[in-house]
Amino acid sequence: MSPASVDRPAPSSGALNEKAPGKRERLVIVSNRVADLSAGHQSGGLAVAVGEALAASGGVWFGWSGETSADALDEEPRTQQYGDVRSVTVALTPEEHEGYYLGYANRCLWPLFHYRLDLADLKTGAEAAYFAVNERFAREVARFLKPDDTIWVHDYQLVPLAASLRQFQVTNPIGFFLHIPFPSPEIFAALPDHQNFARTLFAYDLVGFQTLRDRENFARYAEEQLECRRQDDGRLKGFGRTLAIEAFPIGIDAEAFAEQAEKNARAPQLKKLARDSESQALIVGVDRLDYSKGLPERIRGIEVLLETWPEYRGRIRHLQIAPPTREGVEAYDAIRNELEGLTGHVNGRFGDLSWSPIRYLHQSLPRPLLAGLHRRCRVGLVTPLRDGMNLVAKEYVAAQDPADPGVLVLSQFAGAAEQLERAVLVNPHDPASVAAGIREALEMPLGERQARHRALWQSTAGQDVGWWREEFLAALAKASRRPAQADADPTDPSFIPEAMRHDQEFDPAKQ
Repeated sequence: MSPASVDRPAPSSGALNEKAPGKRERLVIVSNRVADLSAGHQSGGLAVAVGEALAASGGVWFGWSGETSADALDEEPRTQQYGDVRSVTVALTPEEHEGYYLGYANRCLWPLFHYRLDLADLKTGAEAAYFAVNERFAREVARFLKPDDTIWVHDYQLVPLAASLRQFQVTNPIGFFLHIPFPSPEIFAALPDHQNFARTLFAYDLVGFQTLRDRENFARYAEEQLECRRQDDGRLKGFGRTLAIEAFPIGIDAEAFAEQAEKNARAPQLKKLARDSESQALIVGVDRLDYSKGLPERIRGIEVLLETWPEYRGRIRHLQIAPPTREGVEAYDAIRNELEGLTGHVNGRFGDLSWSPIRYLHQSLPRPLLAGLHRRCRVGLVTPLRDGMNLVAKEYVAAQDPADPGVLVLSQFAGAAEQLERAVLVNPHDPASVAAGIREALEMPLGERQARHRALWQSTAGQDVGWWREEFLAALAKASRRPAQADADPTDPSFIPEAMRHDQEFDPAKQ
């Protein structure tokens, strides 16, 4: 059978195919992980932003359950209902988890997209597992799709998902949003078989990036390496398709987070923290334990601050919250060991019986408590080496008391720096720059703090998660309304890499 004749999986029966009366087209979110929608805290930016977006519109969220099972390929998806949102999850086999998730996605793509070629395993050999899991996800999603569903795929783990959906004859509008940076063309070209990997993005109607810089990086790559043509309206023409590419800086529910912060700043734990640190300015950092977040460099910045300006000894305390992530990947285990060693070094060098400069927690905190903590802290320290956006920066801004706001110290390499220009911007690779930024924040007079906060709040509240959701979905609707004669049939496999093309008809009865 030719690739073009692959059957679309038959829809499954039941509630997943129902659409509430009076609602617009159902939104189907597909991401690597589906957050626990009943939980009170999430540590990752994608989980927070996507959860808030889907809660506002209703729909289905499909992805990996976070579990592994030797029988995963024979198990039915698990469905749970949370108000207007249904989560549909599948387990991975241990082999899929190792190859798709730990291997290709996180040992190869993640470091490469964050400009860390020194950490990228470009010979991982796990790309087959990566493409196979994307195909399995596509099969499951295609089973419950309705013709008027809008599909929104998220992040680097699922780049080729639309290519598989198109081969299952899915013609629905499909958009993709990359939450992490897209690297320069020179960096991306280091990926083996990069052209075929990038080519799969043309199965989407719209590809969204966090920043204008990321969008420009991809456009230049497509022109230079894929021989695509950039049209006057910014879209890319290639492989018989026209691909819309735009920047959509992701946001938070700023008003809700501000309310949480005001309410929870008086939580008993935070009142005790304030009493214990009555004479100290609190500096907060909240980051997943990831080498892209610049945590060792941040601790070195604290060390330089105390070394260069000894008057701050005993007068500041840095609270570093670092929830675990991707344990079992060697690079992440190494960063934990380095961070804990540096923290002990700085505390041992400058601390005394009554004071230590750094308090480090390797755990998650509930979001309401984090909101209150942000409000209590004089400085928010957000210094990733590279980041797609960084929602912690926006959460810190939203949490502040406008009458007496703290100061955001932000990496110039975070995507958020494009919007949050009135933060104190620093070079996270230079401990002296981080130290000087902290000092500037600590010494900043009230009037300047208030003026900076007003500007930061306007950006954070004006381009919140609702704005992000509506801008992306409106752009996707526009991109998918192009005249039929303008593009090749999206299910035509001619633009799909040969290695991804099916040679067998899909039989839903066997799934």
